[in-house]
Amino acid sequence: MVTQQDVLTEYDVQELSDSDNVELTDDQLDSGSKGQLIKLAGQLRDRRNDLNQMASERASKRDDLNAKTREKVDEAQEHREKRDELNEQVQEHKNKRNELNAEANELFDKVEQMKEDLELDDGKDIEELKEEIEQLEFRQQTEVLSTEDERELIEKIENKREELRQKKDKVEDSGELEELIEEAEEVRSEASQHHQKVTELADKAQEHHNQMIEAYREADDIRDKADAMHELFVEAQEAADRHHEDFVRVQKRLRELDKQEEEERDAERAEKREAAKEEAEEIYQKFKEGETLDTEDLMKLQKTGLL
Repeated sequence: MVTQQDVLTEYDVQELSDSDNVELTDDQLDSGSKGQLIKLAGQLRDRRNDLNQMASERASKRDDLNAKTREKVDEAQEHREKRDELNEQVQEHKNKRNELNAEANELFDKVEQMKEDLELDDGKDIEELKEEIEQLEFRQQTEVLSTEDERELIEKIENKREELRQKKDKVEDSGELEELIEEAEEVRSEASQHHQKVTELADKAQEHHNQMIEAYREADDIRDKADAMHELFVEAQEAADRHHEDFVRVQKRLRELDKQEEEERDAERAEKREAAKEEAEEIYQKFKEGETLDTEDLMKLQKTGLL
C-alpha cells in the first residue's frame, strides 16, 4: 500500500508543515488594529501563494503519474491484443493439426488393414527376422555344437530366411502399401509441423500474457502513487483556499475600517464646517452692527460665502 510519505520521499515533494500556516481568530479580526490586520493580510497572502505553488507542483506530479498510468495501461492492452491474436493462430493450427492427425489415423488404419490382408503381420516383421538370422548365424560361427544341434540350427536359419524371403516378396508385390505408408507418414509429419507451431505460438502468447499482467501491475502501482499525490494536492489546495478565505475576510475588515475612518473624517469635517459657519455668522452680525473687522475675520467670512 502506497502512503503519502512514500511519494513525498520518492518524488522529492516538499512536505506541508502546519507550523508555517497562518491562523486567523475572530478576536484578531474583530479587535485587531488596522496595522495588525494589514500585517496579517500580508502573511495570509504570502502563505496562500506558497501553498498554491505547492499545490501546483503536486498537481503536476500527479498528472505525470496519471499519464504514466495510461501509458502502462496502453502497453498492457497492446500485449492483450497480441496475446489474443496469437491465441487465435494457436487455435487455427490446433484445428489443422487435429484434422491432419485424424486423416493420418485413417490412413494408418488402412495400412494395418492392408498388412492383414497381405498377412504381413503374421509372425515376425522383416527387421526382427533379419536380427534373429544374424544372431543364429553368429551362434553357428562361434559356438561348438554337436552334429545334431548344428543341423537343427542350420534348419532354423533356413526357415527364418525363407520366412524373410516370403515377407520381402509380399512387400515388393504391394507397392500400393508403400505409397499408403508414405502418404500416412507425410500427413503425420504435416500434423507435427502444425503441433510445433501450436507450441511456439502458445509460448509467445504466454509471454505476452505475462507482460500484460506485469504492465497492469505496474499501472496499479503508479495509479496508487498518483492517488496519494492527488491527496497531497488536495491537502495543499484546501490549505491555500483557507488562507485565501481568511485573507479575503481581513481585506473586507480593512475596507470596513477604512469606511469607518472615512465616515469619522467626514463627520469631523462637517462638524468643523458647521462650527466655522456659526462663527462666521457671528462675525457677520458684528459687521452689520458696525464693528470693524480684522483681516482674519474677513477671511472667515469669505470661506463661508458670507462676504
